[in-house]
Amino acid sequence: MAAEPGAGLRIFRDILRRADKNDDGKLSFEEFKAYFDDGVLSGEELHELFRMIDTHNTDNLDTEELCKYFSQHLGEYENVLSVLEDLNITILKAMDKTKKDYQEASGLEQFVTRFLLKETVNQLQSLQSSLECAMETTEEQTRQERQGPTKPEVLSIQWPGKRSARRLQRNNSLSLKCPNFSTGRIEEDSHWMTQINRLQKLIDRLEKKDLKLEPFEEEVLEENTRAHIMIVQRQMSVIEEELEGFRLALKQYVESASAQGGCLHVSTQKHPSESRFILYEFWENSNAWNSHLQMNYSKTFQRSNVDFLETPELITTMLVPASWWVLNNN
Repeated sequence: MAAEPGAGLRIFRDILRRADKNDDGKLSFEEFKAYFDDGVLSGEELHELFRMIDTHNTDNLDTEELCKYFSQHLGEYENVLSVLEDLNITILKAMDKTKKDYQEASGLEQFVTRFLLKETVNQLQSLQSSLECAMETTEEQTRQERQGPTKPEVLSIQWPGKRSARRLQRNNSLSLKCPNFSTGRIEEDSHWMTQINRLQKLIDRLEKKDLKLEPFEEEVLEENTRAHIMIVQRQMSVIEEELEGFRLALKQYVESASAQGGCLHVSTQKHPSESRFILYEFWENSNAWNSHLQMNYSKTFQRSNVDFLETPELITTMLVPASWWVLNNN
């Protein structure tokens, strides 16, 4: 029997379980590539890494080999992963107790439970935002070093707020004529895609530095005026064999999200030669987006993507002044 992984390494047992699509207790190179491919390393580099980890020379990887390799490179993340293991157990215990005690609790006790759950979610989402920002930065630095000719252009814009750098990734080879899901909203989709094009042109002008922002022409918001809207870009690379199931799940998700009060619009694009989709979501504010993430239909879509996607989806968010939206609709 294999030795129990040490603190901070038990996560690799879960990684193997999620990456092991045929449930044989080991990872083939195809399974390894589907899970670990980050869009930066080439196929040859991934194959070389696979051979380095495969110290048993079996053309398959087990938990012991994964732990042995990554334990040499964890650094500070050994403490991070160890804390995450303890946090996961603690949260599961709290959820179990909440499930048992909530219905019998008083109204005030139920309020406190809901409040603590909400604050726990807020804290975790804040940590997630910081990690996503670090992940985006490291990936972009690597892309710039490699200077791949087909990589998406990345424009970093400094916005006020907790996350100073908001990235808008765009691939000029993608068509802006996105597929519709027979919802009878073709004209509306065309209208919203026009707004996307206008925002893109504005960003292009900023990038070329031919747009002068005069400080004395500052905007004064009227009382109760919405200050910003949130644009969310979700990039998803779908496993070829799972396309039909993904399209159905995506259709249901788009219909449910579009029906939400805080959702301004949802639009999709598909790369013509790849199983890659880009989803654009427009929300009234970040609170509307965060509330949407907690809805059952959103969680269902996220869970289904674990099986449908080749790699974890890339989510990019950006706040833009709501007045831009108003001007574009006049």
